[in-house]
Amino acid sequence: MVFSNLFFLFMFLPLNLIVYYLSPNIRIKNMVLIVFSLFFYAWGEPVWVTLLIFSATIDYFHGKIIESNRDNLKSRLAMISSLVLNLSLLIFFKYFGFIIENINILLKTSFPVIDYGLPIGISFYTFQTLSYTIDVYRGEVKAQKHYYKFLLFVSLFHQLVAGPIVRYKDIAEEIETRIVTKERFNQGVMRFITGLGRKVIFANTAGEIASFYLDNSFAGLSIIGAWYGISLFALQIYFDFSGYSDMAIGLGHMFGFTYKENFNYPYISKSATEFWRRWHISLGSFFRDYVYIPLGGNRHRVLFNLLLVWFLTGLWHGASWNFILWGLYFGVLIALEKKVLMKILNKLPALFSHIYLMIIVLMGWVLFYFVDLSKAIAYFEIMLGLSNAPLYTMETGIRFMNNIYFYFTAILLCTPALKIMINKRLNAKAAHGFLPEIIQPIYVCVAIIIISALLVCQSYNPFLYFRF
Repeated sequence: MVFSNLFFLFMFLPLNLIVYYLSPNIRIKNMVLIVFSLFFYAWGEPVWVTLLIFSATIDYFHGKIIESNRDNLKSRLAMISSLVLNLSLLIFFKYFGFIIENINILLKTSFPVIDYGLPIGISFYTFQTLSYTIDVYRGEVKAQKHYYKFLLFVSLFHQLVAGPIVRYKDIAEEIETRIVTKERFNQGVMRFITGLGRKVIFANTAGEIASFYLDNSFAGLSIIGAWYGISLFALQIYFDFSGYSDMAIGLGHMFGFTYKENFNYPYISKSATEFWRRWHISLGSFFRDYVYIPLGGNRHRVLFNLLLVWFLTGLWHGASWNFILWGLYFGVLIALEKKVLMKILNKLPALFSHIYLMIIVLMGWVLFYFVDLSKAIAYFEIMLGLSNAPLYTMETGIRFMNNIYFYFTAILLCTPALKIMINKRLNAKAAHGFLPEIIQPIYVCVAIIIISALLVCQSYNPFLYFRF
């Protein structure tokens, strides 16, 4: 099930809210959330809910063993066992076929490649349960005594299948007790609707337009058309993933949970280093805290640490060489920025630094998009003028003009400019006796009508990060 689904919007979520708020105490509320969350996850692929429960179960017991045997060999062995079991499950379901394919190529063998299917959200919930056992081992959080509470942490449908990656220590207190005020609930509704709009209106539209340039033959593609096409994908993936994160955070508020921000206007960055502080923040902080710093961080072997983290970042996104190269591409850029480029970029006007960032990010999205590396190379050749492609075609111009208002509105929404202007306007009106709260129900009703109409008409409605 996905959030941008009419059944979810008009059946699942309202029913969940009604049953949840009619429940008399926190224990029953938690049970209600578990039932609805497992139903949500099992909606499309019921078999994989057993894997989710199994993963939660092994780490629940590992956490208890680690805490009850603190600072002795059993604790260390339990930590190692948790790492091995979790990573083995992830490797088996996500990377086993990729490994066999590469062995066949290197050794010229013909081992069968069996496609077991990828359990939705396995990368997200595996990292969540791993962070729990590691934090218990480090003594940063106490092990959860009640299994159902731990299962709630793992299975919460708000962020289960596409993040953000939520750590147990961030919501441990809210699992035990939480209060939802009217203001917080309204804030959650507004955040959810805003994220839904970003997904349905902007991500889906950008994806449909981008598909013309990225999924068809490159024979008639111009240089400007290639840059325009990948910029549309950049908009699509940003609004898709940040929209999902907004919806997850909004749902959290509606049920009393606080999830950390996952995006902070990454496209206004002026370097690759800054970009990755603003993009998929929960993943970046996971690799920083559990891989980069334990390896030595900035103290020693910095280049090795960086490249390993970015190799893993690329691999986390998918079992394909294009994702690995995409990760290493940013690893090398960030390493160069640390050594040389930041000194140069800091001396340049902000505009030039921003242009540099957008060029390297758009080229990175080419690597990310094309699983077939030969297509990525062909697309690069067109973008860089290394092929016989023309600079411009009339068709590109017509398509651009047909979508010009959408394109520049989407770009504007990638910056905080509109948010700042609206907040200033609302604050000014509030000072003169106008209550911004009056706007909220109107905004929600109008948005729901528009989004519902679009969902009925649109056939293109994937969440890109579901496959990771």
